[in-house]
Amino acid sequence: MSKSEGKVAVITGATGGIGFQVAKRLGQDGYTVVLNGIDDEAGVQRVKELTAEGITSEYIGFDVTDDNAVTSNITAIGEKYGKIDLLVNNAGGLGGRSRFEEMTTEFYRFVMALNLDSTFFASRAAIPYLKKGENASIINYTSNAGWNAGGPGAGIYGTSKAGVHAITRALAKDLAEYGIRVNAVSPGTIDTPFHAQIKATKPEVFASWKNNIMLGRIGNPEEVASVVSFLASDDASFITAETIQIGGGQALGI
Repeated sequence: MSKSEGKVAVITGATGGIGFQVAKRLGQDGYTVVLNGIDDEAGVQRVKELTAEGITSEYIGFDVTDDNAVTSNITAIGEKYGKIDLLVNNAGGLGGRSRFEEMTTEFYRFVMALNLDSTFFASRAAIPYLKKGENASIINYTSNAGWNAGGPGAGIYGTSKAGVHAITRALAKDLAEYGIRVNAVSPGTIDTPFHAQIKATKPEVFASWKNNIMLGRIGNPEEVASVVSFLASDDASFITAETIQIGGGQALGI
């Protein structure tokens, strides 16, 4: 029997890319996985795929930038299972590109909401149920952009991810007395649908990205999922307030 048997994991933004691989890996570890997303059709399909692998899962569609929707749905999950053992705040994204001079307030607020507000809303709602969990933890997603402020037009994305880095540490301080750990992962360039457009239209540009990565290749979603699995496990029981770079040394530059 897996050490994670009977545990419940909630993964936001889990209908594709890294989020789905994380859900699959946690399911293989023995968790019951609750997938969130906004593409209901994809959500239903992902649950079918997990069920075919013998993984217990369900999909619940809601927008992570909607305070009330996040609170009501995560509360419902906590009430249904009586606890939450793991919250993975995977949802987020670039949201588009805009230089500050032309940036609308709406765009600013959207990107901040997608990355930082979502992490706050979901964590706040999950805390009462994480307190009832076993070796409970929260895992957030930050980015190199949180340190280097992002490329052209990605400045507010970088700002939001710097916020995620800080709230990870702040939550860890806040929840340590309950034995709830809070960590973050910082994926580098990972081969996911996030990069699908440039991969399809400018394959030479996509391929060139590996030149900036110390290990000389682009990562895959399973490599992020394995780190999330570790951070959630008893093997990481003395790790909190940390951010793990998963980028093949990309953060150091070469």
